[in-house]
Amino acid sequence: MKYLFFLFLVFGIACAAPTEDESSATDTTGFDAALAEKLGADDYGMRQYVMALLKAGPNRDGSEEERAALQAAHMENIGKLAEAGKLILAGPFLDDGELRGIYVFDVKTVEEAEALTNTDPAIQAGSLVMELKPWYGSAAMMQINEVHNNISKENP
Repeated sequence: MKYLFFLFLVFGIACAAPTEDESSATDTTGFDAALAEKLGADDYGMRQYVMALLKAGPNRDGSEEERAALQAAHMENIGKLAEAGKLILAGPFLDDGELRGIYVFDVKTVEEAEALTNTDPAIQAGSLVMELKPWYGSAAMMQINEVHNNISKENP
């Protein structure tokens, strides 16, 4: 009899426990609709960019001073494009190969990215050439510059 009473008690508690239905379900994905909209994210949290592959150009000669001045102008242009919100990511490759670095632009077309790359003194001088590709990546990249500014002690 004790066994039967205990069995009914456990069964009763199990049946009376609240169940989770759709109306009370908690979103465990952490999805933030306002942030997704602000960043221009699609349903996958992604968006379109244009990636530029910076390659060594035909004109790599010049004195050390000329190359240093061209590099300084190249870096200044990167800063201007980032400040304007058009350049999302930029950086060099760490080997000494023909592929020198990348840019990721927040633009819709390759033509827009080409116009931006043509403002680069290193492109104008023929020190670098660009290969431009439409690219699909995380919309979170739109916050890279903001985050970077908060974690870097120095900016070139």
